[in-house]
Amino acid sequence: MTAPNYCRKCILPDTRPGVRLDAEGICNGCRNAEVKARIDWRQRAAEFAALAAEAKARGAEYDCVIPVSGGKDSHWQLLTCLEHGLHPLCVTYAYPGATELGKANLDNLVRQGVDHLTLRVNPKVERTFTEKAFRRKGISGLVSHMGIFAFPIKVAARFGIPLVIYGENSALEYGTEDEALIGARLDRRWLQSFGVTDNTTAADWIDADLSAQDLAPYFLPADEELEGRQIKALFLGWYFRWDPQNSFRIASAHGFKARAEGARVGHLNYVNIDDDFIAIHHHPKWHKYGITRTWDTLSIEIRMGRMTREQAIANLRAAGDETPWRDIERFCDYVGITVPEYFEIVEGFRNPKIWTRRGDRWVIDGFLVDDFAWPADSVL
Repeated sequence: MTAPNYCRKCILPDTRPGVRLDAEGICNGCRNAEVKARIDWRQRAAEFAALAAEAKARGAEYDCVIPVSGGKDSHWQLLTCLEHGLHPLCVTYAYPGATELGKANLDNLVRQGVDHLTLRVNPKVERTFTEKAFRRKGISGLVSHMGIFAFPIKVAARFGIPLVIYGENSALEYGTEDEALIGARLDRRWLQSFGVTDNTTAADWIDADLSAQDLAPYFLPADEELEGRQIKALFLGWYFRWDPQNSFRIASAHGFKARAEGARVGHLNYVNIDDDFIAIHHHPKWHKYGITRTWDTLSIEIRMGRMTREQAIANLRAAGDETPWRDIERFCDYVGITVPEYFEIVEGFRNPKIWTRRGDRWVIDGFLVDDFAWPADSVL
């Protein structure tokens, strides 16, 4: 067994994909945060203003496509674009597990004054695809992520819209071993590493149950088509400093609502609140990497200077076992499997390099929280 190495500044381990520790034991995500603190954001904002002016000069029906779920960052993206005089078309990949709060927040976003297009995929195809992705890759969110990235770019190509504007670049915020991915552009190379598709494309999922036509919503346009129409997919977080708390503040000022019951996933009640199945997307990370979504959100707070590393560790200790039992039951009902079968599937992705079996429990030697209350094995 190999104990994970944890960043000395935040709490992320080197078992998390993309995380690399330097000679001082600091992860690349924290180093990126140091670089962001020195960026001339006024100059970056001026660069975005120039892009906006160029897009408007193209004279297309819409100046940009904005992928939106209705979350805090969706509001931030839209409001920033509106402030720059852009005429956007917002597009949404409709989650099969969309929450009532998520729907209300999406309605609120549209009321800011924008045209809106929603894709609702054939529910039979979507359910079948989701079950296959969960069984084969342990990633229940693979399907929605593939749609979230493909659909907006496809719309831009179809209507000749010059810009597709996403929010933060996760390669920059959480770390990557490929520094070329932390820039402004979203391309196929970025999607292979950070599109949450385990380096697969729609073509890789064609089989006896799912045809190319069934999977049409998940195919990206050809590079030649995008280049020929001069379409750029960009991260707004390259031009304006992304901060989840700032996005929440801006969104709240314009009618966005947080979750009254407290955090659904992670430690913040305004993150990952749109989808009943989002906890299932994050749950297998515990088995694969020895982390939960909480580790990511706490690490961002440390980098923003709003929390110490000691406070974050205390938060993990207090959170303890984060198995999302209620959401697991919902997900199992959706894909048509039993709860024991769910855990058998997830167990197949447990990382033998970091987990050790002791009695009726799995533990991680050298774990960041030395007195962590390890739960009994859910399979038993």
